[in-house]
Amino acid sequence: MLQKFLFTIDRFSMAVGHAFAWSILILTLGTSYEVFMRYVLNDPTSWAFDMSYILYGGLFIMSGAYALSRNAHVRGDVVFRLLKPRVQATIELVLYIVFFYPGVTSLIVAGYGYAHDSFGYKEVSVNSPVGVPIWQLKALIPLAGLMLFIQGIAQVIRCIITIRTGRWPRQLHDVEELETAIQHQHERETQAAAGRTA
Repeated sequence: MLQKFLFTIDRFSMAVGHAFAWSILILTLGTSYEVFMRYVLNDPTSWAFDMSYILYGGLFIMSGAYALSRNAHVRGDVVFRLLKPRVQATIELVLYIVFFYPGVTSLIVAGYGYAHDSFGYKEVSVNSPVGVPIWQLKALIPLAGLMLFIQGIAQVIRCIITIRTGRWPRQLHDVEELETAIQHQHERETQAAAGRTA
């Protein structure tokens, strides 16, 4: 039952992350169009720069919860990965309480203020001669904070389960870095070899 709850949160973060991943395709097409217009037709667009930072900003901020659900955020885990799961979970739980939740709560509260003000006067880009609206990008700030808050709940529950059982609970996987795939393959081979010798 608890595992189903954790997977529900993970799937929600994944769905939002995958939806915003389409920004990469739109960004690529828009940038290619701008390059063609600028260097081939010598007629640059007035919206390409704004489009690029709005799409990249939206992608970056809204993929945070998805990255958290997959342990994909950058971390210096040279020593951490050598520790026992209970010690890892204890360290992570403390870090979630001391740093993560105060930071994410601040992001939600301050982000709401920025979004509210930006929406109130229909903020537009000061970098664009055509006045591209950017209030919708600022509206994503508290939303991204809320998503991180929710995904953090799942991560904290995983830490508590690991402290109790000594093993990290299963997580959803849809993509893996090559290093992680090689590590998992090595673990399977080691377990298989241990099973044959036993």
